[in-house]
Amino acid sequence: MDKVFINLHLVSMVDKQQTGSDGYQVLKDAMIGVRNGKVEYVGEPCPSILHGHPDIIDCAHALVTPGFIDCHTHLIFAGNRANEFEQRLQGVPYEEIAKQGGGILSTVQATRKTSEDELYHLAIHRLEGLKRDGVTTIEIKSGYGLTLDDEIKMLKVAKRISELPDMKVSSTLLAAHAVPPEYKNRSDEYIDLICDTIIPQVVKLNLANHVDVFCEGIGFSPKQCERVFRATLKHGLRIKGHTEQLSNLGGSALAASMGADSVDHIEYLDENGVKALAKNNTVATLLPGAFYYLNESKLPPIPLLRQYKVPMAIATDFNPGTSPIASLRTIMNMACTLFKLTPEESLRGVTCHAAQALGLQHFRGKIAVGMEADFAIWQLDSPAELSYRLGVPDLIARVVDGEIFHEK
Repeated sequence: MDKVFINLHLVSMVDKQQTGSDGYQVLKDAMIGVRNGKVEYVGEPCPSILHGHPDIIDCAHALVTPGFIDCHTHLIFAGNRANEFEQRLQGVPYEEIAKQGGGILSTVQATRKTSEDELYHLAIHRLEGLKRDGVTTIEIKSGYGLTLDDEIKMLKVAKRISELPDMKVSSTLLAAHAVPPEYKNRSDEYIDLICDTIIPQVVKLNLANHVDVFCEGIGFSPKQCERVFRATLKHGLRIKGHTEQLSNLGGSALAASMGADSVDHIEYLDENGVKALAKNNTVATLLPGAFYYLNESKLPPIPLLRQYKVPMAIATDFNPGTSPIASLRTIMNMACTLFKLTPEESLRGVTCHAAQALGLQHFRGKIAVGMEADFAIWQLDSPAELSYRLGVPDLIARVVDGEIFHEK
């Protein structure tokens, strides 16, 4: 083996069915062996492995979890929308701000004017906050360009970020984020552009893993989203959805029926929608940061998701308008305090269930033989502390493909 991590308290997140015990429970004084960036051994100390003279890393009884996965972000953009934050606090609804030219379209204007290099440096700065919270994989969406060239510009920035040695990226085309101003009152024509031009070109350049849509009254209708999904599947990409955030249009059930890896927001999801997720093994991604910033009162249907055993992921939804939070641990705390998740559900939401939301469950999100060696090493006594305490620099190091990255 290349490396062996010893004297660690392991939270593997491996399913109970596979281990005979709950994956949330801590395996004391465990050992992890790594070869060529993959986990080759997990369990109690094994002298025969140590006698092979690998590079031994003594974790000094630190807590070790899978590397965290932020499975829904809008990391790449220019400008900010602090003025809209003020407006909302003065009672102006989000939908009204959007109709006045604010919201997504104000960020579109700023992003279109900004070079690829500048967008890259802005995103790298924001990424530091997520790294400090143990994130080793991040999903990054486009959606603030809304032209062929500007969507590709954003996805090229995401590709550059993916070349960093200490961060993995899953890229998502979100051209169906809003109707661009030049297509006002011609949204069907814009959907034509997405299906006939943008998706094929993004596939040709190999710039995205998923295609996402905003299925909402201020976004796109279920019929329009279905057209985007069909074009996506035709070109071999996977699908996701921003659905049921502000109303119940049935977008979640539609996306699930077409094989979506996840549907995100889902505050207005009903029981039929939850059943569709369960039937199609689609993850429900909860975004408490947007719920908090928009001062919403409609909670996602957590009891129904539990009842039907739908996996729940948690993500920052980092964006300039409704969730400018580059801290996944803050989001974990919000999921517990606002949505009443347990700390265990919260931890699953940023590890194994977040991996499934990106179609990566066979590679990341757990510490098990054959998985990619992505860990977070914490100066903590129990995994519940990950959702409990905010602001204290508890992270010792991140491990990505077996390589150790100490925090500043």
